[in-house]
Amino acid sequence: MSGQSFEIPTELRSFAEKSVDQARGAVTTLIGSAVKTVEQVQTSSKSVQESLQAVVAKSFDNVQTNASATFDFAQKLVRTRDLKEAFELQTEFLRTQIAALQAQAKDLGAVAQSSFRSNA
Repeated sequence: MSGQSFEIPTELRSFAEKSVDQARGAVTTLIGSAVKTVEQVQTSSKSVQESLQAVVAKSFDNVQTNASATFDFAQKLVRTRDLKEAFELQTEFLRTQIAALQAQAKDLGAVAQSSFRSNA
């Protein structure tokens, strides 16, 4: 066997070449799709970031408003003369805060929906 060489049949070489070409084409297509996907994710990530920033900014506004209302309530509470007045003050504060929180939640939901819808 030392002097003999094994020759690969032409059909097998042709089949192998076609297979390599097909695999190369498939990988090229896959890489192209991956690049497009990454580009889309980067673009949408920027849009999502902007949307999240709008939601976070609105949330901070709400926190500031609620903190201010709570400190105003605390100031009024320490000036009350009796328990009845304190109780009435607290009842009114709770009523207004519940209404404010409901309005804020609705508003925040609208901001989030609007932001994400415009970026979709």
